[in-house]
Amino acid sequence: MSDHFISIERAENDLLDCAAYLAERIRSGDGHAEAMKAIIPQFLAKNDVDLAAELANAIDDPHSRDKFLIAVAVKCAEIDDEDYGLQLADAIEDHGLQSQAFERIGLILAGKGKIERASEVGDLMGHSDFVDAAIAVHEASAGNEVAAEETIVNIEFPTARVSALQQIGASQIDAGKTAEGIATIEEAVAAAGEIEHDEEQIRTLCELGNVFLDAKANDKAIETYDLARSIAETLTNQHRERFLVMCAMGFLNAGSIELADRTLDLVTDKTQMASAMLAFARYYWAKDEKDEAVDSLEEAYAIIRSQRDTETRDSRARNALFTTISTQFAAFEKPERAVEAGLENADPNEQMNALVQIAQIMTIKKQDALARDTLSQIEDDSSRLMALIGMADAKRKLDDAPAAIEILDEAASLAETVPQFSARSEVLNEIADRFVALEQPEKVRAVALENLNVIAQIRDETSRAAAIANLAAIYSSAGIEPQENEKIAMRGFAVQATV
Repeated sequence: MSDHFISIERAENDLLDCAAYLAERIRSGDGHAEAMKAIIPQFLAKNDVDLAAELANAIDDPHSRDKFLIAVAVKCAEIDDEDYGLQLADAIEDHGLQSQAFERIGLILAGKGKIERASEVGDLMGHSDFVDAAIAVHEASAGNEVAAEETIVNIEFPTARVSALQQIGASQIDAGKTAEGIATIEEAVAAAGEIEHDEEQIRTLCELGNVFLDAKANDKAIETYDLARSIAETLTNQHRERFLVMCAMGFLNAGSIELADRTLDLVTDKTQMASAMLAFARYYWAKDEKDEAVDSLEEAYAIIRSQRDTETRDSRARNALFTTISTQFAAFEKPERAVEAGLENADPNEQMNALVQIAQIMTIKKQDALARDTLSQIEDDSSRLMALIGMADAKRKLDDAPAAIEILDEAASLAETVPQFSARSEVLNEIADRFVALEQPEKVRAVALENLNVIAQIRDETSRAAAIANLAAIYSSAGIEPQENEKIAMRGFAVQATV
């Protein structure tokens, strides 16, 4: 391990410094790198790129070190210190990650209008196409269309060329230059034909179809989705049906239910089919065709329920979709059906996730009794508290701050029911964060002090350092400084880490 950069005096007076002090002394290389995930971004948020770079460079694992150095280099470019950023990028050992760092710096410089500097950075890479694309986008936004066209012509990589045309076209449409924007997107569709990788070509065409929809050019959108579908039909891998569903949804949003149905006839995977029917349900609900919406959602539910294990390619995707369908029942004012579907989920974590979201939706709909009924069915203590926090969020959205505060007070009083200290600390942080949003600084500090007592009981040194860093973010967002009680706790952490 390299030299340490945080003194004990700093660690005793600042929460983030305290977290970094502890993390620097973690003997496990993996543990040290993991703790820094919660720490280095916060130093970057403070624009302290020098310390962030030192902390990153002290990480033993080369891959983790290089990833952090990318983050620091990018931040340097954002705050107009690209020279230091390029110096850090040059120190990255992995060639692929180094190119990624140069590219991201180049994109930022191009976005800032530093065209010559961005071009210089592009020259440091093997392929500068995406940087050139960003330069073209800036030139077009500045009204220099001739220069933009010249830049685009010189882009060899089709995906980058399409990206530039897509961004320019979308900007033109947003600016009210609809005809120009449509012409630019048509040019992008033609350029997409040069993309060699089928999956990438289909995805790009669907994105371009979405831009046509934004321009109300539904006929052009349908042509583009049809082109994407024709390619998707030729696929022989597991991505085929997902892309067919994407095309079907494009047809639906473009107003062609017939083409959407015909495309879905090609889909056999039940997870993908259920996902499509869920999208149909939302489409009908948005058009105020509520009976059709509920029928489509019921069909999605029936399809996902009927899927056997032997038919399931991705159980995580299936269970996550099950959760989405159950919460959609709540949004469609079918709370009993929502809870029934949520409890049927094969994944206990997803089951709890569904109930948490349903309780929040019921609160937003001002059906507090149903929200409480749902809450009572959540067995996991941590999930139950997250549901309360979600209900408080809903009250805040309804501009009912007193009710939100009352629910958060309830959650804080029940936090001790969470047996795992790391999980309890996360919950307390979430509660404190909500008190920040509600402008309750005294409640923020009270919950934070309780959290420090919890963190003191976390034995794993990586989890402890990360928990302190997460708490530091709360203090920063609240704009409050540690007082004597917090400093006593930090002093104890620092001394214990030094022993």
